[in-house]
This record gives sequence, C-alpha cells and structure tokens, in this order.
Amino acid sequence: MATTSAGSAVAAEKVSIGKELGRAFRFFLSELKPKGKLLTPFNVITGVIMVVGVALIVIRFAFGLASVTNLSQAYPWGIWIGFDVVTGVAFAGGAYVLTFAVHILKMKKFEPIVRVTVLNGFLAYVFYAGALLLDLGRPWNVINPIIGNAFGLSSVLFLVAWHFLLYMICEFLEFSPAIAEWLNWPKVRKVLMALTTGAVVFGITLSTLHQSGLGALFLLAPSKVHPLWYSHNIPVMFFVSSIFAGISMVMIESFFTHKPFQARMGHEIHANHDAIMLGLAKGAVGALFAYFFIKVIDFVHYQLWSQLRGFYGAWYLFEIVGFVVVPTALFLIAIRRRSVKLVQVTAFITAFGVILNRLNVSVIGFKWYEANRYYPSWGEIVVTLAIISMELWVFRWVVNRMPVLSDAHHEEKGPDEGQVIRWKASA
Repeated sequence: MATTSAGSAVAAEKVSIGKELGRAFRFFLSELKPKGKLLTPFNVITGVIMVVGVALIVIRFAFGLASVTNLSQAYPWGIWIGFDVVTGVAFAGGAYVLTFAVHILKMKKFEPIVRVTVLNGFLAYVFYAGALLLDLGRPWNVINPIIGNAFGLSSVLFLVAWHFLLYMICEFLEFSPAIAEWLNWPKVRKVLMALTTGAVVFGITLSTLHQSGLGALFLLAPSKVHPLWYSHNIPVMFFVSSIFAGISMVMIESFFTHKPFQARMGHEIHANHDAIMLGLAKGAVGALFAYFFIKVIDFVHYQLWSQLRGFYGAWYLFEIVGFVVVPTALFLIAIRRRSVKLVQVTAFITAFGVILNRLNVSVIGFKWYEANRYYPSWGEIVVTLAIISMELWVFRWVVNRMPVLSDAHHEEKGPDEGQVIRWKASA
C-alpha cells in the first residue's frame, strides 16, 4: 500500500509539473505579442539595420570574412573585436561594480537599479561576446577551449573564453529571480535567490580577471601597439577603465529609459533617482582619477615626451585631456552643484572616451607604422549597429514584461555578512 501511495504521489507531482510548464509556455507565447506602436522611428530605423545586418552575417558565414570585412593577415582584428568585444565588455562592467557595491559593500541606495544593470550586463556579454564568432575564421572551433579538445592553459584567450562563459552563467543566475517572478514560480524563485550570493561573489571575481585579461592580450604585441598606448600596466588600466565605463553606461541607460519606462518603475527609483546618479558620479570620479594617475606614472616611467610630436602625440593628448581630465572636472562640478543633467552629459563624454581609448589600443594605434592601414568596411559598421539594435530590442522586450524596474523584488533580503565572508573565502 505504501509503495502504491508513493507511486501515486510521484505521478501526481509529474502531472502538476507538466501542467505548470504548459501554463508557463502558453503565457510566454502570449507575451511575445508586441506592446505599443510598431511603426515608430526607432523601430523602423533599427529594423532596417537589423535586416541588412543579418543578411551581411549570412554572407559572411557563406563566403568568408573577405566578403564583408577589410580584415587581412596583416590586420586580423577590426572593429568587431576592437569595438564589439574589447569596448562592449568594458561597458558591461556596470553589473559587477553595482553588485559589488550593493551586496558586498552594502550600499543599499543603489539596490533599485541592480537588476536592470545586471540585465544590461548580461545582454552585453551575450551579444558582444557572441559577436566574437563573426570574427573567427573557423567559428566552429570556438567550443574547443570548453570541451578540452585544445586546452591552451598558458593562453590569455583561453582564460578570457572560460571567464566569459562562466560570467554569463553568473549574470543569468543573478537575474533569474526576475524570470521566476514573471512566470509566477515562487518556489523556483526561492531556490534561485539562494544561489544569488555565490553567483555575485564568483561573478565579481571573474570580472576583475577577464576585464584585465582583455588588456593582457596586448602585452603580447609590444612592437605593434603604439608606445603611447602600450604599457606593462595595460591590464590594470583596462580593469580600472571598465569601472568608470560601466558606471557611465548605467547613467546613459538611465537617461534613455527614465521616461519611456516610467510606468514600469517602482517608487524607489523615482524617489532616489537623483541621489543614485550623484552617487554613481562619485564612483566614476574615483575611477577616473585612479586611471589618470596610472597614465601619468606610465608616461613618466617610459619617458614618452618625444612621442608627443606629430599626429599620434596630439591624438593622445586629445584622448587624455578631453576624455579623462575634462570628465573628471565636470563630474566634480556636477556633484558640487547636484546637477543630474550635467552628470548624464558627462557620462556620454566619458563613454566616448572609453570607446576612443579601446579603439586606439586595438585598431588606430595598432601597427600604426604600416603604409596600408585597416579601415572598417561599411559592412562591418552595419553589422556592429545591427548587434547593438538587437540588444536594444531584447532589453526593451524584457523590461516591458519582467519586474526589472519595480520595487517587488526588494522585499527579499540580500546575503548576510556571514554568507559573503564564506563565499569570498571559497572564491
């Protein structure tokens, strides 16, 4: 009798799970329906870009890199690496910065924007790191470092590949409670929340390593990167710059989403918006000052005064003064005046400076001495814009449906200090 009762209970549980999965699937299908107007300027412009971009991606995989790009044996890396990966991953740094501030440093005023920042970081890794496939001559070999077919234990790219994969899993786990809330799975949400502490600490550890790891790639090319941008400290500079790059992207994201998603926002974001922006500006100032200090040390140590002559010297000063010194001063003025608008304007300037620096290292200042230089083709630019457009569409779809900006998720307590200490020790 006991065996029969146990079998009946298991069968009933399976039926219940099947019904719940069916309900969730039907709900998901219903959520695929568009919300709002379809023929808006944003939808039309980005829609055309995505259609052309997808067509170019198909051509690239069908006929090779040369059919779409200006890449060559002399210049195997272009803007798909220099912008999509090297720069895009830096802008995703806001996720690890905010989770560290909220969960480890207990800076709770930033908690209302953690979930949307993690979403933005996760999508950036999925789309920009996924764009790496476009640049590989043999993209089907991308799985080799994962399955052990070709472990390159001494390779920086091996480290970066594993860190990208693991960090995307961590970010998905950090965001997954929102998905469980959306699907109305309270028990699943409880389990996922229990995994959040480990995901946060492990994700922060991974971020500090692969952000600097991207810079370490260029340590292998001391003769190919212009002396004004080459340094043995380049991994540290990539890590530090990812801090203010990520913070700037959070502020830019706030600028674009505050009005369109106002109805989706909870009271905490509305009430604390200005305080959050000013707090982020303070963090950006600290990171910018640290970055500038490292650059000055490098400049003096390598005795680069003679390199300031000519175009590249002027271009270097334009980057440092215009996009490091000036944003630092503007952030300080904005904080003093408590001007959120100036903070957001300065965030745009800072973000452009990050793009300029990463392109200077990976494209503009790379093999600067060659007579025949690399210039991106129109196809490369359109594909890059298409990837950005796809990310924006997915971001909008998720925010319009899931509890990303609402207050509901704040009722769950964050990890206590004991949990944090144990996870930090294990990491």
